[in-house]
Amino acid sequence: MAGLASEGSQFDTRQYDTKMNELLQADEQEFFTSYDEVYDSFDAMALQENLLRGIYAYGFEKPSAIQQRGIVPFCKGLDVIQQAQSGTGKTATFCSGILQQLEYNLIQCQALVLAPTRELAQQIEKVMRALGDYLGVKVHACVGGTSVREDQRILSAGVHVVVGTPGRVFDMLRRQSLRADYIKMFVLDEADEMLSRGFKDQIYDIFQLLPSKVQVGVFSATMPPEALEITRKFMNKPVRILVKRDELTLEGIKQFYVNVEKEEYKLETLCDLYETLAITQSVIFVNTRRKVDWLTDKMRSRDHTVSATHGDMDQNTRDIIMREFRSGSSRVLITTDLLARGIDVQQVSLVINFDLPTQPENYLHRIGRSGRFGRKGVAINFLTKDDERMLQDIQKFYNVVIEELPSNVADLL
Repeated sequence: MAGLASEGSQFDTRQYDTKMNELLQADEQEFFTSYDEVYDSFDAMALQENLLRGIYAYGFEKPSAIQQRGIVPFCKGLDVIQQAQSGTGKTATFCSGILQQLEYNLIQCQALVLAPTRELAQQIEKVMRALGDYLGVKVHACVGGTSVREDQRILSAGVHVVVGTPGRVFDMLRRQSLRADYIKMFVLDEADEMLSRGFKDQIYDIFQLLPSKVQVGVFSATMPPEALEITRKFMNKPVRILVKRDELTLEGIKQFYVNVEKEEYKLETLCDLYETLAITQSVIFVNTRRKVDWLTDKMRSRDHTVSATHGDMDQNTRDIIMREFRSGSSRVLITTDLLARGIDVQQVSLVINFDLPTQPENYLHRIGRSGRFGRKGVAINFLTKDDERMLQDIQKFYNVVIEELPSNVADLL
């Protein structure tokens, strides 16, 4: 920051930052209480049986740092401010908190979640559905660029949770297609992003239409002054939960890329590496379920032994496959991001991104497995021409340098 304020400039960012921090610290003392209870397992959180089933079925095994601290206070109905980087498991934190508190026999909107982009809103909707699978939750995403009539039809039929972008949600509230009378939980996800995209007025307008006793959760990577202003105006004795970025790490994991030029060459490259893969336990990530099936067939037709798992399989099948993989009777697992977070197999020391993830955050969830708990690990990224931009983004996001794979890959493991 310091470099920004040149000699004669009117605005010294350093002073501003220091001043802001002093104010915040002074205020925080009286405004936030911090919440420090940590729950090491989902079982310890006193969640409903069917919510736990959904959490485990989704592939979670052990709560992440934010989940260990953040789920319980939300379930208790407290107003919460949870600050953590993207990719730390915030979504499942507030989804669990909401799902735990819904009255399922009341088919009215009881929880409203706002997100800055359509994609994120739709992703939250998916997670909420998956985690609430055994609870029979009805969720609908209200986002721009879709049919207003369709939204109205679904809302009038009744849902428990609405996830949406501010513009469309406000529109639905204003038309009374979305009734606010039963809303008891309100979540702002990526609040800093939302405010920087200029949604502040709409968020305030939505707040005005909600019942006064609504529980508020604010989730954000950073806490700019506007986000604090929201928390002040609309929250009641919030508890603050802070998870620092460094609790997630790529340390100890060697990362490489292989230039495959074209999508078509990936399969050959993988088969060339197969002998190396089978020395150790390895996980291969692809971006779609169909591709899991395709790659599994291709590998098996060449007599390579692989296991595969993805979200379309029923839970029993997935459990059996994961048990085989954990026991070491199968050594190569092909899977999608959906299950990236549930694979905490001690022996995995090689991860291959057959496809690069579509978001930098997911990179960590995939390869962060391989070096878990202080062990070494290797990650190999298959790179086509189209992936170069994403690889740059990943290197920037994690401040790492990913080098080309040397020929002695077997020695690294």
